[in-house]
Amino acid sequence: MTASRLRRAATCWLLVVAAALASSAVAHESRPAYLQLTETAPGRYDVLWRTPLLSGMRLPVVLRFPAGTRHLTEPTERDFPDSIVERRVIEVDGGLTGKRVEFVGLQASITDVLVRVQSRDGALSTTLVQPSKPWVEIAASQGPLAVFAAYLQHGVEHILLGYDHLLFVLALTLIVRSTRVLVWTVTAFTAAHSITLALATLGVVHVPGPPVEATIALSILLLAAEILRVRQGKWSLTARWPWVVAFSFGLLHGFGFAGALTSIGLPQGDVPLALFAFNVGVEIGQLAFIAAVLALLALAKRLPLSRPLTQRALPAATYAIGTLAAFWFFERVAGFWG
Repeated sequence: MTASRLRRAATCWLLVVAAALASSAVAHESRPAYLQLTETAPGRYDVLWRTPLLSGMRLPVVLRFPAGTRHLTEPTERDFPDSIVERRVIEVDGGLTGKRVEFVGLQASITDVLVRVQSRDGALSTTLVQPSKPWVEIAASQGPLAVFAAYLQHGVEHILLGYDHLLFVLALTLIVRSTRVLVWTVTAFTAAHSITLALATLGVVHVPGPPVEATIALSILLLAAEILRVRQGKWSLTARWPWVVAFSFGLLHGFGFAGALTSIGLPQGDVPLALFAFNVGVEIGQLAFIAAVLALLALAKRLPLSRPLTQRALPAATYAIGTLAAFWFFERVAGFWG
């Protein structure tokens, strides 16, 4: 393949990736659906059903309870900026244990549902329902291992769908050229967002979500500018002490992670376990992404690409990162008044 063809292919690939990220930019704003069933009397349950909004549209998923379920109260709804919360009271002969609750329409979406059930004796169960299996069978009780697995999976999925967080990590990878320094930088980022994730989730610190999301986008834009400065040979704080910058911005990103976790709720009695599992899941997804990026960079060095093409690749990727970050920033700032 000639250099001109490689250049055209690389340009097309970059445009495809940028378009895919731009079209998915709002996806990170959506939250998983959440169903809470609290048994208040034998066979009687308070139902809380929260469905997220995506681009102002409600998730087209309908609850279907087992046959013979009686609705003691009519559903009441309350609108929030990012979701709709519905409450009702139902009664089921013999209770819900061993019976199935279905989520009609979930299979046509990419949204998960976190189901939390609390029985009268205080036993809790937490299950993560996915579109491939749009129903949950209510279990009598659930051990800590199941809680850990559910929140671990949600942490992995959140970071892999968190395009802004991944773009920040990608920018760090492009700035830091030493593997040893990259390890320290990523460790600093991890330590920082773990701190604020715990503080915000436990209610010690509260920061409004919209400003946090807008500032996260701004942090990516600033990193893109730093990449260009480093390439031009100019002095850069990020290039000299990347771990300091990663730690500072990591504190900010931790509040973003906390927004997702608090929106789905934490199981009472298993808060430390769920928090730890979610954080571990985030780190697994983050490390998998970094490994994939490093593998692709190593592969690119082995390809017989012309020097002009390789010299243009980094600036093109940097401008793509900066453009997407700027789009997110202005979109989220405009959302303050939306």
